[in-house]
Amino acid sequence: MSRQQRVALDAALRAAPRTETTPTPEEQREGFASAITRPAPEGVAIRRTVVGGRPALELEPAGASGRGRLLYLHGGGYVIGSPDTHVGLVGELARRAGLRATSVDYRKAPEHSFPAAVDDGLAAYRELLAADTDPRDLVLAGDSAGGGLSLATLLAAREAGLPQPAAVALFSPWTDLTLSGASIRSKDDADPIFVEADLRAYADLYVGAGDRAHPLASPLFADLTGLPPLLVQVGANEVLLDDAVRLAGRAAADDVEVTLEVGPGLPHVFQLHYGRLDEADAALDRAARFLTAHLGAERLEPTR
Repeated sequence: MSRQQRVALDAALRAAPRTETTPTPEEQREGFASAITRPAPEGVAIRRTVVGGRPALELEPAGASGRGRLLYLHGGGYVIGSPDTHVGLVGELARRAGLRATSVDYRKAPEHSFPAAVDDGLAAYRELLAADTDPRDLVLAGDSAGGGLSLATLLAAREAGLPQPAAVALFSPWTDLTLSGASIRSKDDADPIFVEADLRAYADLYVGAGDRAHPLASPLFADLTGLPPLLVQVGANEVLLDDAVRLAGRAAADDVEVTLEVGPGLPHVFQLHYGRLDEADAALDRAARFLTAHLGAERLEPTR
């Protein structure tokens, strides 16, 4: 059954129309929202709020314990996406983990270029800590660009002298805006969603003429020493495969606890297809267990 699901999903993703002309960011945002938005799971309450000066969604599963908080940063190439487009995915992760979640609407390009998104991620993280959230009870998660942004947020927090959270889960993280990974080209035919030009266009809007290898734009090139345990999930059929694989290697070299999961035959952020793809449900269950397993844990602070 799972193989049939993977084949059907691949065909559906490849059937998505592609225009001859480049759509505007607003057109991309509208198309993305209509394509991926799913409702919050039953039993997950939602309210709008402001965190770190930015609009945000608070998601609270029924029966969530008072202990534990999830900060989520959504994907979308730093150009598209919002807490509303990701309310289903974030709600599912929060429900499975039994955690209250905060999903932040960070500023996006081209209206707000790098490092605006990092500033917003750091502001949200700082506010959660200031609201008496014990960092040992705080976890982060993000997908695609939001995965890279989750790492950049924690690197900025480290430089600001803030404590690190308990753990981080990353779904198909975009960690290298220089597009130097071999899979950018070797997985071109296998990826049903992206080609290199798509990613380059997003990087152009976000960084422009700036340094795309800057550690806060491309965390793959950062010193990751001191970051919390990482779970990295990625599909084998995506051009960003090497962003995840190389990140895991870099984290290990910097003495960071890291778990890498590569799903055969799976596309970018396959977790979005929970409820209709067995691997997506299983991956979300593992991510939820990973995050909750690290809550409240004491960590030795490495020397830098």
